[in-house]
Order: sequence, then C-alpha cells, then structure tokens
Amino acid sequence: MSAHVIADDAEALAVAASLAAEFRPGASARDAARRLPRAELDRMSASGLLAVTVPAGHGGADVGAWTLAEIFRLLATADASLAQIPQSHFAYVNVIRRQGTSEQREFFFAELLAGRRFGNAQSEAGTRHVQDIRTRLEPRPDGSYVLTGVKHYSTGALFADWIPVLARTGDDRLHVAYVPSGAPGLTVVDDWDGLGQRTTASGTVRLDGVPVPADRVLPHHLTFEGPQLHGALAQLLHAAIDTGIAAGALAEAAEFVRTKSRPWFESGVETAAEDPLLIQRFGELALCTKAAEALLREAARSVDAARADLRDDTAAEASVAVAAAKVQAARAAVEVSSALFEVSGTRSAADSLNLHRHWRDARTHTLYDPARWKIQHIGRFALNGTRPPRHGLL
Repeated sequence: MSAHVIADDAEALAVAASLAAEFRPGASARDAARRLPRAELDRMSASGLLAVTVPAGHGGADVGAWTLAEIFRLLATADASLAQIPQSHFAYVNVIRRQGTSEQREFFFAELLAGRRFGNAQSEAGTRHVQDIRTRLEPRPDGSYVLTGVKHYSTGALFADWIPVLARTGDDRLHVAYVPSGAPGLTVVDDWDGLGQRTTASGTVRLDGVPVPADRVLPHHLTFEGPQLHGALAQLLHAAIDTGIAAGALAEAAEFVRTKSRPWFESGVETAAEDPLLIQRFGELALCTKAAEALLREAARSVDAARADLRDDTAAEASVAVAAAKVQAARAAVEVSSALFEVSGTRSAADSLNLHRHWRDARTHTLYDPARWKIQHIGRFALNGTRPPRHGLL
C-alpha cells in the first residue's frame, strides 16, 4: 500500500473538505443498504489523512488538535459512519506517540505514512463497567505474550491493518497490544446491528490465544500516571463528530425546506423558506450548532495549549473544555437531527428519503459516554477547582 504524505495543517483541511464532498452524495445509499465503505476508506488511506498526526521528525505533518477536530467535523457533515471509523485510529496513534519506544515509533509511523489503518478492540460487554477490562495478556517464556478475550463495539476493526487491543497483564496493569489483521486466533465478526452508524461495522473481536511479540505491546497504564491528554483528544474527536452531524442535518433540512416543502396556509407567504416561524426555528437551530462549533474550537485550542505545556493544571483545563464541547455537541446533534422533521413537514418522514439517518447516527453516537458525568466534572472544576480524574473518557 502507498499513500500521499500530507505536508501541513492547511493541506490536511483541504484534503478533508475534498473527501467530505466526495463522500456526501453516496452517504444515504450506503446507510440504507448497509454497504460497508471499504472503497471510501481506501480513498481516505491513500489521501494521507490517516497519518496527519505522525510527528514531523518521522516525516508527518504533526497537525494540531484544532485541525484534527475540524477534519472529523467535516467528514461527519457528510457521513457520520465514515467519520467514526478512524476515531480510535488516532487515539491509538497517540498511545504510540506517548508510550512507544523509538523502535516502535519508527515502525508504526512508517506503517501509517504508507496508509495502514488502526482499528480498535477495547470495550467489553457483560463486565461491571467500561473500565473493567478482562482481556488478558499472558507472558510466555520467550518474552512474548498470548492474548485472550472478547471485545465488542470494535469500530474500525473489520477494515483495519492493525487492531490495537486493550488488555491487562497478570499484575492488572493496562496495556495495548497491536495485533495485525489475519493473526492466528483473531476473529473479527461483522455483527453490528445498531440503529445508527450502520456502516461502521462496530462488531465483535474474538481473541483466542493470539500470539503477540513483546515489541508490539505498549504500557498504556503509564499514560495515566501523570498529566495526560489521551482522554481529551479522544473525546475531542467524538465532539467533532457530533458537531458535524448537527451541521449536516441542518444543511439538509434547509435544502429540503427551500426545494420541497410547502408553506403553511396561515403564513400568507409563497414559499416555506419565507415562513417567519420556520425562519425563527432555523435561527434557533443555527445558534445551537454554532455554539457547538465554537466550543469545539475552544476545546481544541485548550488541547493544543496543554500539549505545548503539559502540567496538571493545563491538562485539567483541556479536559474540562473538551467535556463542555462534547455536552453541547451531543445536544446539538440530537436536537437538530430531530428538528429536521419538525421544520420539513410530513414529506420528510418518507422512509425512502432516509433523512432519519442523521437522527439515528446522533442518537447512537451520543450514547458512548454519558453527558451527565461530564457536567459533573465541569461543575466540580468551576465551583471547587477540582481537577477531573485521569482516565481515557474525559
């Protein structure tokens, strides 16, 4: 596989905008038929977009958090499933940046620049909570490991060249094992049946005695022993996806009203787009979306500032800013995608139009982590100066 190497932030944004325009026309049909976007992901890989956080010293663009968030927002305005698939990819690139040895960085950054994709195998079903990871890395006499467990919601795994697996060793410490697709004992099952994000193939990964060389395992537990941005960056991309869903739904609602809706007979106007009550509602929805976009930009700036001066205080400020952006983005995505029908009228409810995909994507994606706990951390920080906890979900 070969891929273009993106030079800087400006080129990364231009490539993302171009791909979003390319992917948008087919998004509804892909969702309706649940046609998995392999060709589109290959285009994304070939474009170099998946390697934009590779450090400059290894030949990458090393784009900032704002650029990365905007890439995801742009993609999500076109197709929320396509935007979701590489979210974990960048989270696990970040693990290599933070915890990889020089040899691991050299190897994996070269893989990324060649267009290789990371999936994920982190969440588990039936455990006490999301941090209760029971997948195990058992050591072998030669220093390598054997990996055993079952993972769910493994977005991107079906399309990946490498699957990062979250697992614990015998001392209960958290590690990430990078497993190549096709490894013996590895099975990726396309059993995702979510009502939204239908083409992410977020199914099951089974690990039945998968052999893992020692140099493919990274000590992820060290990430959380000091100030860190792992969670903030991962959540920033989730916020960007929700913000993009809101913007995409708003744009499609406006197009529908301008071209297909009839005015209510009491309005006294010739077209639906002149209806003052519809204009009022669109203003409210635009404000909701713009607030999400503004908080996303502010959060990204906080992450970039903390990255340049990483301390407990700057990391906390970044996490709280990202939490605020995620709460508003989730609200905007659900409200705007639902209001699409309110402003568009009865015709918009036709199943054949598939306008409900925006709401289905929003409703599914915003369930990943509860906004109520983010609001708790925002409140504790605002009232008492209590820093949020160090974990990968904030």
